[in-house]
Formats: sequence, structure tokens, C-alpha cells
Amino acid sequence: MLWVTSIFTIVCVLIAVAFYTLYERKILGYIQIRKGPKSVGFWGILQPFADAVKLFLNELILPMKSNKVLFMMAPILGFSLALFLWVIYPSVYCIKFISFSLLIFLCISAINVYCILLAGWTSNSKYAFLGALRASAQTISYEVSMLFILIVPVLLIFETNMEMALKGYSVMFLMFPLLLVWFTTTLAETNRAPFDFAEGESELVSGFNVEYGGGLFALLFLAEYANIIFMSTMSMIWFFYNNNSFLFVLGIVFFSTFYLFARGAYPRHRYDLLMMLCWKSFLPFGICMLFLCLLCWLIMMYFNYIF
Repeated sequence: MLWVTSIFTIVCVLIAVAFYTLYERKILGYIQIRKGPKSVGFWGILQPFADAVKLFLNELILPMKSNKVLFMMAPILGFSLALFLWVIYPSVYCIKFISFSLLIFLCISAINVYCILLAGWTSNSKYAFLGALRASAQTISYEVSMLFILIVPVLLIFETNMEMALKGYSVMFLMFPLLLVWFTTTLAETNRAPFDFAEGESELVSGFNVEYGGGLFALLFLAEYANIIFMSTMSMIWFFYNNNSFLFVLGIVFFSTFYLFARGAYPRHRYDLLMMLCWKSFLPFGICMLFLCLLCWLIMMYFNYIF
């Protein structure tokens, strides 16, 4: 029964990613005063499936001097890790219970760095390798700040299991600035604009995935968008209290839409400013919020001990 639900979850994630790409192109189209996809199917509804068929039917071209086995393994590994994250997805209809799902999320997201570095290194291209180094440094840096930010709602809710965290309370109303820092951190963690330095067209020619095409590029593409939707899910789990399934999904769509608005509204920043934002702003802020939370716990324990 478990493998049936896992396959069903994977199919649902792939369908969600397909329509999220259509949603992104529509939102960016209206931001830029144009229609977006509108020819394939009603209102362009079949455009994601047409793009998927086109990509997977393209000829598989491997760079002559690349490490071909690892070159093909990197997108498969990245796509697999993106789907593994959805194993810990909380649901009232879930038949599995994972006690420390937050720790599993941190472990899988840490391994994701190796996929980017492997894709750039095995391409045997200086542009791909530079893009992989930049993306790896960016991802590792923001994982540190993301960890400190996530510990704060964990201490407030006193729970590391995502299913039990949904029965807590809305941390957002206590620490709204923490939610804003968390959202900006997830933008950098998923390599999304305005922090998409791994794909700087002007200096890296699409970055670590420059040598990929066809089905292998589609796997990298699917992994990126699956991670975006999962990060939106994490925002709803740890910062909003909601047991209503409809409102929970609506909140995921709400957060996913802000990723698109950020891409349409802000230009790409400088790389040194991005790293400075992490190490000199977000990381000290996360540590200060963590100490504030611990101080509140100590004060509560002290008064409970007295009275």
C-alpha cells in the first residue's frame, strides 16, 4: 500500500509542476502586458505537456569530453532527491508517520548541492563549472541561515514532525519579520530570481546546465520547480496553523505566486551582495531570533518553577 501512495504522490507532484510552469508563464505574461501561452489547448492548458513531449523527444547530445556516465546521473539524482522530499509531505490521509521529518528535509536539501556541483564538473566546460561553483556556494551559505530560521518555529511549536506541526499555531503572527527572511532565503536556496546567479545569462551562458538539453534538461527543470512548490509547503507548515486541506493548498498556491512576482518585479543582484546578505544580515538575524526564543523559554520555565 505504501508504494501505491508513493507513486500517486509522484504523479500528483509532476502534474502540479506542469501546471505551475503554465501558471508562471501566464503571470509573467500579464506582468509584461502580454498573454503568455494560449495556442495549445483551451487557454494554453496543454502547453506544459507539449513542452514535455518536445523535450523528451529531442536527441540526447552528450559533450565529447564530458564524463558521460556521471553527466547523465546528475539530473537523475537531482530529480530523485526532489521527489524524495515529498515523502515527508504531511497529510491527514497519510498512511506513514515520520518522527523527525524536519531532519530528513535538511539532510536531503544538503545533498542537493552535490547534484549541482556534479552537473557542472562532469560537463567539462568552464562556464558550467563556474556556474556550479557559484550555485554550490550560494546554496551552502543559505542552508546555514535557513537552519537557524527553521529552529525558531520548531522551538515555538516544540515539534519536529511536520504532521504534528500543523496542529500548532501560527508563528507568522508572532514573528512576521522571520517569515520575510525565510521567504527570501528560500528564493536563494532554490536559485530563483532575483537570486538566480547560477543561471546568469550574461556571464555564465545559463550556468551549470549549459551543456544539458532534451530530457536531461527537463529533469533539472522538474527538480527545480518541485523544490519551489515544496518550499511553499514548508512555509505553510511552519509559519501558519491550518488543518483545513483546502486552505492549506490555497496557502501553497499563495506562496508559490510570490516566487513568480519576485521574478517579474526585481532585477538580478550582484553576487557579492547576495553572499553579504546571507552572512552579515540573515545569519545574525536568525541567531538573534533563536536566542530571543530561548530566552522566552527560560523566563517561562522560571515563572513556572516559582508559581
